[in-house]
Amino acid sequence: MLRSFFRRRHGDEDVMPDMVDDGSMEGDSTGIEALTALKQFEKMHRLDPNLPLDELDEVETALNSANIEKGTEIDQILAEDNSPYPEVRASVRNYDVEMPVNTIRAWTIGMLLCTIGSAVNMLLSLRNPSISLSTLAIQLIAYPIGLGWDLIFPDRVFTVFGIKFNLKPGPFNFKEHVIIVVMSNAAYGGGALYATDVILAQEIWYKQSFGWAWQILFGISTLCTGYGLAGLARRFLVWPAAMIWPADLINCTLFYTLHDHSPSDPARTNGWSISRYRWFLIVMAGSFAWYWFPGYLFQGLSWMCWITWIWPENVIVNQLFGGQSGYGLFPITLDWSIISGYLLSPLASPFHAIANVVGGVTFFFVIVSLGLQYSNTWYSGYLPVQESHSYDNTGTRYDVLRILNENLHFDEAKYHAYSPLYLPIQFALAYGLSFAAVAAVIVHVGLYHGKDIWNQWKLARHQEDDVHMRLMKKYRDAEDWWYIILFAVMLGMSFAVVCAWDTSFPWWAFIICILIPVVWTIPIGIIQAITNIQLGLNVLTEYVIGYMLPGRPLAMMMFKNYGYLVMSQALYFIQDLKLGHYMKVPPRIMFWSQLIASVWSAIVQIAVMNWALGAIPDICTDGQANQFECPNAKVFFTASVVWGAIGPARMFSGKALYSSLQWFWLVGAVAPLISWFFVRRYPRSLWRYVNFPLVFGGSGWIPPATVYIYYCWGIVGTLFNFFIRRRKTGWWLQYNYLTSAALDVGLLLSTLVIFFSLTLSHTKAPEWFGNTVAKSTMDTTATAVQRQVQPGDIFGPHEWP
Repeated sequence: MLRSFFRRRHGDEDVMPDMVDDGSMEGDSTGIEALTALKQFEKMHRLDPNLPLDELDEVETALNSANIEKGTEIDQILAEDNSPYPEVRASVRNYDVEMPVNTIRAWTIGMLLCTIGSAVNMLLSLRNPSISLSTLAIQLIAYPIGLGWDLIFPDRVFTVFGIKFNLKPGPFNFKEHVIIVVMSNAAYGGGALYATDVILAQEIWYKQSFGWAWQILFGISTLCTGYGLAGLARRFLVWPAAMIWPADLINCTLFYTLHDHSPSDPARTNGWSISRYRWFLIVMAGSFAWYWFPGYLFQGLSWMCWITWIWPENVIVNQLFGGQSGYGLFPITLDWSIISGYLLSPLASPFHAIANVVGGVTFFFVIVSLGLQYSNTWYSGYLPVQESHSYDNTGTRYDVLRILNENLHFDEAKYHAYSPLYLPIQFALAYGLSFAAVAAVIVHVGLYHGKDIWNQWKLARHQEDDVHMRLMKKYRDAEDWWYIILFAVMLGMSFAVVCAWDTSFPWWAFIICILIPVVWTIPIGIIQAITNIQLGLNVLTEYVIGYMLPGRPLAMMMFKNYGYLVMSQALYFIQDLKLGHYMKVPPRIMFWSQLIASVWSAIVQIAVMNWALGAIPDICTDGQANQFECPNAKVFFTASVVWGAIGPARMFSGKALYSSLQWFWLVGAVAPLISWFFVRRYPRSLWRYVNFPLVFGGSGWIPPATVYIYYCWGIVGTLFNFFIRRRKTGWWLQYNYLTSAALDVGLLLSTLVIFFSLTLSHTKAPEWFGNTVAKSTMDTTATAVQRQVQPGDIFGPHEWP
């Protein structure tokens, strides 16, 4: 019964044309080779949670019966003709079409959008509230620009100084479109340049400036060091078929949809004949129109915690059912931004990943948290259940300026005269789970993927997993030594940034810092490639530098920037390399487009930041006239004080209040051993889907995300990727990823219109019940606390480390 939950329904599911069988696989020797290949396939994918059990059963049946004919047929289907994964077969074509890629058209549009997007994202990141252009928006915007280019320029070869070129070498095609999007994703796929938060905190609050040269080198090195790592990790995270990168399937589907308007086959889509292009336009328009309600006209539709509307002043009710500062135990929302805002679209994540994440949230952030909260563990009864802020011993937000001297350096006497740091219960648990996730991912990947990693290291580009790898072999690869040289150059640049200026960041600490992304990029990348969920290293970097170099806030910020962002940026690059792999874009063009866009984007963003600092009055101050308050940099500054000044030793070591959270390191290391033991004994049981790095780390967005948000995300993901996928497989394969893209694009366009037309003009939303009821509860104001501190009193110990 349980096994059937993860089986795919039988039926015709292929929605892309298959390659024609040339009939070459005949004869006994070929059949034996097919069985050998099938045996290797079974060995590699035995515990693969994304491979349907039906396919594994067919493989085992052929191997156990030594049926050469059956084995040849299965091997042809699973590995030769197409990808072994249904969602990849539905989203990615199993053939290649020759078309121009490295064109003036692609580079011009790509660099133009890279420049505009980098500048706009940088400027908007300084506002509160901030907003950013995503690459899905760029993917949509680039399409009409490419079509417009074709209307303006002729399809004709020009010769200038002996150089021949064509401004329109045929119609605008999807491979050029991929190059444009890859440039934008490399430039600002993760938002504004992370290094600018360090620079702003350094200049605004620490009154220290190293000049443009340092800033540009710092920005470029943090972006491109990750690119060097990405290239070296291709054999583990791009080339294997098991690394499916679900988010790329959304992009692939949208590329094909925009460039191919052919109707669907009702026989393969549960009776639907509407073309994917038309379906995309309908859903996108609906998403755009609908968001005006939760985004402006009826904001109560976002946080539909209707029980708290009835009892807005009841502490227990607001704690249990509040979505913003409580447990959110009755999750209902009609706002796609709530569902996809932090964890991205739930339609992209496989159901097993959703189940692990929601299971972890339920156990730790509901069951365990309720016990700790109502037993007043860590004095949590004096604090809200969920908040992104830390508190002092009077129950008010912690004022970091009260523990700094006139030079904004940590003053221990002031610290002991003020208060220790207190965390809401969800915030404290989030730190413990971060410790567990960091340990679990290493152990899990070592157990489940260690042999595969070793084999892929030896085979390099000779590994033949599926049709996409074979099709890409006709293109000249970007050599490993390219990436090695790039990585070496960026390391040299980084050493210059760290050592040539007075950063208080010693060279030996930088070596330790760079080892963190080197060690964790592949394990975390494997988890993300399989589940679509990225585990973060931000807590680990803060933890390490806080112990290693206490009292050095600038060094702490730089350590976090290099240690965390290098890995994060590497995974963005790797995801795009997989996108190019799926879309059959030549690797060398991918290399240069990503590299040039990254370098140029860093320069543009540094320039815009410096322009803003000089041209916008009172920038980065509270109450700035146009809300240019630098919210991200302010959070970064606060974190530099907490981790760089107070330090983790005063929070997690010895007699510190939260020292018991250190046990999570051990829990994280041991848990994968348990699942490994059971999955080896019962490989077809539910244990094959248990992923402890996700159980511990999938909740990494809490805070600022909440249990309510995770539950809404999980409910929608379960609806589409469990129920609809099993019952309407044809529809799911044809329209699921496209629906996700349409919802995201419609939401983004609506958000941009509301932001630029209403928010910037300070136009207030209508004052009526639908907009005020959700804002007037204790949940919304984060005041639902069980124990009140009387004026003049404090809670907690009178002495602290």
